[in-house]
Amino acid sequence: MPSALESIQPVLMSRDVTVSVRFYECLGFTLAFQDNPLDPRYAGVVRDRVELHLQWQDAEQWAYPIDRPTYRLGVQDVDALYAELQERGALAGNANSSSPWRKPGDTPWGTREFHVQDPDGNGLQFYRAG
Repeated sequence: MPSALESIQPVLMSRDVTVSVRFYECLGFTLAFQDNPLDPRYAGVVRDRVELHLQWQDAEQWAYPIDRPTYRLGVQDVDALYAELQERGALAGNANSSSPWRKPGDTPWGTREFHVQDPDGNGLQFYRAG
């Protein structure tokens, strides 16, 4: 029998790892590690059982800024998380988002979700299955 997959830690591109860590801290994540305390190029942030890694990329890696990855994070209570992030001020930049799900809503595909973009355009979709 093959070994079961146990977890995933996506690596998100970052122009400035320190700025990215601060953004994720506003989302309730905490810094788990970083490669250099003064000028980090690689860091990990964690919230509950979710761990994301942030990796600095130079300008050549940003040739297609519109084509940024999106990550879906399952949550128990979408509305409570949205209220928490709003209270933290973490959604201030989200107001300009073109997503119809910048605020929690029920989707035609049976989920309740809202979407956020980090400072580097990586998409985060917080959802609860219907």
